[in-house]
Amino acid sequence: MSDRAPQPVERRLPTEESRQLVELVRDIVSKEIAPRAAEEEEAGFFPRPVFTLLSESGLLGLPYDSAHGGGDQPYEVYLQVLEELAAARLTVGLGVSVHSLACHALAGYGTEEQRAAHLPAMLAGGLLGAYCLSEPASGSDAASLRTKAVRDGEDWVLTGTKAWITHGGVADFYTVLARTGEDGPRGITAFLVPGDAEGLGAALPEKKMGMKGSPTAQLHFDGVRISGDRRIGDEGQGFAIALSALDSGRLGIAACAVGVAQAALEEAVRYATDRRQFGRPVADFQGLRFMLADMATRIEAGRALYLEAARLRDAGLPFSRQAAMAKLFCTDAAMQVTTDAVQVLGGYGYTLDFPVERLMREAKVLQIVEGTNQIQRMVIARHLAGPETR
Repeated sequence: MSDRAPQPVERRLPTEESRQLVELVRDIVSKEIAPRAAEEEEAGFFPRPVFTLLSESGLLGLPYDSAHGGGDQPYEVYLQVLEELAAARLTVGLGVSVHSLACHALAGYGTEEQRAAHLPAMLAGGLLGAYCLSEPASGSDAASLRTKAVRDGEDWVLTGTKAWITHGGVADFYTVLARTGEDGPRGITAFLVPGDAEGLGAALPEKKMGMKGSPTAQLHFDGVRISGDRRIGDEGQGFAIALSALDSGRLGIAACAVGVAQAALEEAVRYATDRRQFGRPVADFQGLRFMLADMATRIEAGRALYLEAARLRDAGLPFSRQAAMAKLFCTDAAMQVTTDAVQVLGGYGYTLDFPVERLMREAKVLQIVEGTNQIQRMVIARHLAGPETR
């Protein structure tokens, strides 16, 4: 056996509190998440008890205000926690990212009364959220969504279908973008919908290539009635709220991608230093050594990119371009690194006996969610050259 066992990622964290936080996460990962990840993913088991534990441990509201149950942590720290979770099981890491995304609208645009009424339970009360923007006919073109919200006295009534909803059917609350006015982005408004609202139903979960433990489903709003105080922000402000949330959400996906890639690299290094062919470890062969070096370089570059974007966000500076770059680079890197990890393991990499095939399947979805990587390139290009001429 090799003595080159992978070591934990060395993290530069801003405070002693944040260092202790990461140690707590690593302890939870080693005891409660990693040992069952492969088995539960293969069985399609959603680990709701893990999310309950994360909530009880103060890990579901890290980037939000402690006055409402959050952790008062900068994004620089929160994203590194996501990376640790995703390296153990993407269903958990991405699930925490989606939950944080679902809390963004209320935390950033709700009234003080709304935040006091709902955020404590959302951030630290055991609830789990989902974010409802995409629809069957409006994915990348989110401004064309058709789900409607109509006033009825003091209430709103929602009708329509949302698609590709992570935690669809199991979430306790949904942040929903619905049309309340004219076509286009100015006619969209945000709402907070309880998971048990009458008229709200979920289709069977999608049968997916990876992340089988994370339910992804359509949601059907059949005259769902909610009180007027569940509208978030002003009428017509919903699209701006959604874009603001997505900038932060893309950083979450970038961090998850680096976590997946890190897990694949560690497995590849472990195998390459243990496996012997022609009388020596396969890691001695230059072809494999160069692959491992390229994998590690992509991971380090991706981590630096998402952390720089996070630090801009924490400083209150514009970070939309950097968030798109981080999401693009980190998820493409994860796809390349996990594919290379399968190659390093050879035939074993293609079997369920080793985790790299699962990591490769999971990496693919990260190039799609929170805006495809083609959309990220459009966002970046607009920052560089201005909007497209029509």
